[in-house]
Amino acid sequence: MSDNFAQTVKQQADIVRIIGDYIKLRKSGAQNYTGLCPFHKEKTGSFSVNATHNYFYCFGCHEKGDVFTFVMKLENISFPEAIRVVAAKCGIPLPKREFSSPEEAREAGTRRHLIDIHEAATQYFEAALKAPEAARAREYLTGRGVTADTIAKFRIGYAPDDFNHMREQLSKHFPEEILRTSGLFSAKEQNDGGQGQLYARFRKRITFPIANEQGKTIAFTARALDAEDEKGRPIAKYLNSPETALYSKGQVLFNLDKAKADIRSLGFALLVEGQMDCISVYMAGIKGVLATSGTAFTEMQIRLLSRFTKRVIVNFDPDTAGTTATEKSIALLTEEDFEVKIVTLEGGLDPDRYIREQGVQQYMAALRNAKRHSDYLIDRAREQFPGRTSDAKVKALNFLLPHIRRMPNRIQRDEFAADAAQKLGIDSAILRQELKQAAAQRVETVRSHTHDPASETERVLLRALVLPETDPARTLAAEQLAQHPEWYDNLPAAALLESLANAPAPPNPLDAAPDQPSRILLARTLQDTEDPDTASSNAQSMTERVENALETLKYRQLERRQRELRALIAEADRRADHTMLTTLTAEKLQIDRKLREQ
Repeated sequence: MSDNFAQTVKQQADIVRIIGDYIKLRKSGAQNYTGLCPFHKEKTGSFSVNATHNYFYCFGCHEKGDVFTFVMKLENISFPEAIRVVAAKCGIPLPKREFSSPEEAREAGTRRHLIDIHEAATQYFEAALKAPEAARAREYLTGRGVTADTIAKFRIGYAPDDFNHMREQLSKHFPEEILRTSGLFSAKEQNDGGQGQLYARFRKRITFPIANEQGKTIAFTARALDAEDEKGRPIAKYLNSPETALYSKGQVLFNLDKAKADIRSLGFALLVEGQMDCISVYMAGIKGVLATSGTAFTEMQIRLLSRFTKRVIVNFDPDTAGTTATEKSIALLTEEDFEVKIVTLEGGLDPDRYIREQGVQQYMAALRNAKRHSDYLIDRAREQFPGRTSDAKVKALNFLLPHIRRMPNRIQRDEFAADAAQKLGIDSAILRQELKQAAAQRVETVRSHTHDPASETERVLLRALVLPETDPARTLAAEQLAQHPEWYDNLPAAALLESLANAPAPPNPLDAAPDQPSRILLARTLQDTEDPDTASSNAQSMTERVENALETLKYRQLERRQRELRALIAEADRRADHTMLTTLTAEKLQIDRKLREQ
């Protein structure tokens, strides 16, 4: 676009009206208007617009410029795009575009026609939803809590159970080539390889328009009202538009056109999985919400979102597919240096149902308590590999390592690795060091520590637990360990200690080992057992050694809990959760006292 056209638009644009479309302004002088600055958080308006000289200035953050600068900054668009936006708002027609080739002109014309036919289809579906045939569709929407305002806001419609009517209506206004390339119709392939008569792709379905960033419909998602067709064959619940010159699923975020201003002002985006989840959350008052339309995030979507925020809360469905999508999205987002939090709703509910059953206040509370992505992934690792053996812990770490490796910031990688080691109960210096090196070097796995060495404290207790049941050392060790499994929960010998403490040792003690690594560990420990001929004379000293070992375990467990509490207190302080902060601080003071008394 020429400089002359830009100047024409600037001269004709009412900067107060244009900026007033984005923020609330009030008159504060003959030609001045003020409001809250959209470029930084403030409670007292320091943002000023001068109607005479057509500029804006913020006395707080010092942003300034003309009407184009404002739209460029707020919409994150280029200067030519800002000119188009302002011109459209002012009703100024764009100058005729000059194309470099006939092909470019033809492609531009096709895109223009595709935009127009999708708008016509949207209006067709909207009108069909009001017809008698759509009674079931309206009942379904009412049952899902979708109001008339929501239907109008999101332009929800209905595709009639008719193969030909929509084609007949749209063919009056659009050539067959556009009908065929729009994705709104299908056709059976003929014997000669050609395409047959067009018929409506969407039939007997509720339609949800998918809009581009400017709010123009470019595709549809359509939900079936029936589970089976007339022949008893299953029907796909959702049917989406195919990819076209307008629409590529991996490059579009549902509701971005409506949510982008709120995402910018809130400082974060809420990411959900489906359109109904997104619509329910939006209409409940949480405006900065987007949907991926049932797919994990793509790199293109991440680049699109990064124009508005670098903070995301992910709330996908808790089923297997949703969990997998969550993990893939975390990987891509953290790689692009996003701050990511995860919400998992109670009862395995999706956002739409949770809001309808629990209310928006409960949902907002769940958002406030969203987990850091690292905490979520560590919990997932513990769920998938719950054992206390060294092998289980290594598997858990190898699940986490690709996520740790993707974090661009080395300090954050080290913190994640250290947190994972602590929460998975890994005290082995060897394993901690290997994990740290793996995180620093960004490798995918650590080796399995099948011979993870046990400490002398563990060896003393293992030797005691294989003694006869009547032996006082064995009785003491078994009773205390059975009562306090938290003392040894993180140790290499944890599985062995649990097995032997809760049942008498079998004739062959190695049979008590739950796996091969534990069997090797016990065999090596028992190699150092005292000679049976002198064991009875040393019974008292063995009991004393057990007492000392138990005290050591108790002390180390208190130290671990002390470290955990420090991290939890810091998190509660960051969230300004004063109730939790008080509870955690009280527990830490108790543990501090116990440690001093040891």
